[in-house]
Amino acid sequence: MTGHPSTSTPSSAATLSGQTAVVTGGSRGIGAAVVETLAAAGADVVIAGGSEEHGRTLAAGIGDRCRYLPHDVSSEQSWDSLVARVREELGDITLLVNNAGVLDPGPDISGTSVENFERHYRVNQLGVFLGMRAVAGPMKEARSGSIINLSSIGGHRGYANQIGYSTTKWAVRGMTQCAAVELGPHGVRVNSVAPGFIDTTMIDVMPGEQIDAVTAATPLGRRGTAEEIARAVLFLASADCPFMTGAELIVDGGLAL
Repeated sequence: MTGHPSTSTPSSAATLSGQTAVVTGGSRGIGAAVVETLAAAGADVVIAGGSEEHGRTLAAGIGDRCRYLPHDVSSEQSWDSLVARVREELGDITLLVNNAGVLDPGPDISGTSVENFERHYRVNQLGVFLGMRAVAGPMKEARSGSIINLSSIGGHRGYANQIGYSTTKWAVRGMTQCAAVELGPHGVRVNSVAPGFIDTTMIDVMPGEQIDAVTAATPLGRRGTAEEIARAVLFLASADCPFMTGAELIVDGGLAL
């Protein structure tokens, strides 16, 4: 089994000075790691939604460059209010990370309720659409901007009892490419990151034997860390890849192979 890589500051640090970033669901897990990484790289970061307690604590720990704002990613009105408030307090959003997501496995297809299916859709898919739509206009006007959507290994292969979740993650991949084609001529890049099995509380809803089986099937022999996903987001957000759009970084230890 391979060991965990170094957690030292990535070489792209301090390349986001002057950027205003919004990270949905940024209070815990991958989102929190993304928030910390972008702030360390010099961006002003807004934690949009997620646990208010954790979000405010995280923002206070980072300092003046970070703040928490309540937000419902599935609400058009909430997106309008968020964009207006960020613009008033920090300026236009130059970087959007659509990270918010839910994973609530059902018993099987025949036992999956419409409510379960719709909950995944509203947060994981509709939320990404509304986020991209909310920032597309200002980014087009500025002829600059970056949108990064979090997909999943669940959008590359099927998993039992996850039809609601996997459906949305396949959709995120398609929406990312559609948006990249539409917004590219206006100088706006749209990319996605597909995490594999990552050591966060999100996978706690899965049976232990399934977690162990998927971990064993991962060629690198372990689960990933939230910080490894955050580094991928930072790369896509930085000036290191100005010619990348419609791309997907699969950060899964080889699980999709």
